[in-house]
Amino acid sequence: MKDHSHNEEHFNSSEMVTDIVIGMSDGLTVPFALAAGLSGAVDSTHIVVIAGLAEIAAGSIAMGLGGYLAGKTEQDHYSSEQKREEWEVDHLPEKEKEEVRVIFEQMGMTPDTQKLIVDEMAKDKAKWVDFMMRYELGLEKPDPKRARNSALNIGISYIVGGMVPLTPYFFVAKPIDGLKLSALITVVCLFIFGFFKAKATGQHPWAGAFRVMLIGSVAAAAAFFIARLFNH
Repeated sequence: MKDHSHNEEHFNSSEMVTDIVIGMSDGLTVPFALAAGLSGAVDSTHIVVIAGLAEIAAGSIAMGLGGYLAGKTEQDHYSSEQKREEWEVDHLPEKEKEEVRVIFEQMGMTPDTQKLIVDEMAKDKAKWVDFMMRYELGLEKPDPKRARNSALNIGISYIVGGMVPLTPYFFVAKPIDGLKLSALITVVCLFIFGFFKAKATGQHPWAGAFRVMLIGSVAAAAAFFIARLFNH
């Protein structure tokens, strides 16, 4: 039971890390690009701040809603497949027993062992269905709180990431000065975030750090120069 609990905690932690990565990735880059673009088009930090806060609010809600819908879709898919397996166990028991036997055969068990396990499993419908869900369909039962947790993790991560490039604009009078500080702070944060993101996903950390930093910098630079071009 202790090992099982440890695995569940590891699995849930992995999901949380995935959510944070999703939220922070967009949170750092999109508001950064928006603030950079506005800095090239307007002379008021107030406008940059207001627009930035509006974008962070809208972006966090949109991203959080996306995470919630993804979690609900996973739950609905599992529930639908579970109902189908329950119907097959009730109405096509011999077919389902044969499917279980084939799974154990592929595991290298002897015919006698296969029959023994299949007969024992058939006595407990819940365990039988759970086995079919895991080993026939490859589906794990999703956490019922997954959709809600995903929405919160992604939304909050987006807000935290978005405030990084926007915060310098609170303390300067000119948008271009805010952009200089924002670019410095955000590029460093993108590099650090990219490093740990790559490390968590099994990629080369330094390459991942430079890649994330480059993508965010290019997006902000493009927004700034396009805004300058159209402004003039």
